[in-house]
Amino acid sequence: MLHERWLAVVRRAPGRPALHEAATGRTWTFAALADEAAERPERGGFVRPCGRGADFILATLRGWAAGAVICPAEETPAGALRGAALPPEVIHLKQTSGSTGAPRYVAFTAAQLAADADAIVATLGLRPDWPNLGAISLAHSYGFSSLVLPLLLHGIPLTLAESALPEAVRRTAATGPAWTLPAVPALWRAWREAGAIPPNVRLAISAGAPLPAALEAEVFRSTGLKVHNFYGSTECGGIAYDATPEPRTDGAVVGTPLRGVALQRAADGCLVVRGPAVGRGCWPEPDARLGDGCFRAAAFAELREGGEVRLLGRAADVINVAGRKAAPEAVEAALRELPGVRECVVFGVPETDAARGERVVACAAGTG
Repeated sequence: MLHERWLAVVRRAPGRPALHEAATGRTWTFAALADEAAERPERGGFVRPCGRGADFILATLRGWAAGAVICPAEETPAGALRGAALPPEVIHLKQTSGSTGAPRYVAFTAAQLAADADAIVATLGLRPDWPNLGAISLAHSYGFSSLVLPLLLHGIPLTLAESALPEAVRRTAATGPAWTLPAVPALWRAWREAGAIPPNVRLAISAGAPLPAALEAEVFRSTGLKVHNFYGSTECGGIAYDATPEPRTDGAVVGTPLRGVALQRAADGCLVVRGPAVGRGCWPEPDARLGDGCFRAAAFAELREGGEVRLLGRAADVINVAGRKAAPEAVEAALRELPGVRECVVFGVPETDAARGERVVACAAGTG
């Protein structure tokens, strides 16, 4: 399904620029990208795209053509994926925080991945004449769904910045007239402080961690650019989006539901997400919070009149470090392997800079 949708995108505009890699200066049209992906076909099984460059995109396309299961990784994977056999309809695994040191993945069908991309493009208003400027991880759920899938399933061009450093982003943005720029709050903070937010950004998006209302207001005051808060989860894709033109005064209000997403508040106050993009389940171990098109988020929420979602706090102890999630148990397990550590406990505390979320704190007892 995904490979067929990609080929349909290629047929609609074969000669239009699709992908640009700032680090090498290379540019691919949609036809050239399809041709290069076909040059080195993959086998079935698992394909692990990694890195920040065009090779990530090409590996994804080769995996789709081979009917492989795609499992993106930040860096070159150290070992093979192991676990019970996946259902045949599963074509994608997203790694997420677990309650133990063992990796945990969320399994998706093609229809679920496509539904997330469709909702993001429609709700956020992504458009081909405002290409995506990629400065975030392609392997992270946020980057894959908002950069990779819009390119391959909707023909939204993508330019990959050399890095997320302020000068690299500014230099890359100077190569085009208008951009969509997805980032995390810590990057928006760094770019604002460096005076590096490109003046030709037409759509600014922030996800991965709560966007502080004060930071949103600072960016708007200094540049006139509204940064739109985007709230989602690895298990279900996009959940809510703030499409308002003015800065929010309440940072806990994360927006209104994406197209096709239905939200409820459980009896205990937790947010329940239903929709066609909700993952099939967790692998290799199941999770009772996810399945049958429903995900029970680890967040207390208030659903306001008009559809606004206001978050009231987390129901789990996962630590949010600048948009990356850290499971305390995984850090504790690693610390206990160190010489001289007898016992330890890990928890998160708020950072002084709210844009960075939390700081990981560890208390350890020695063996001596």
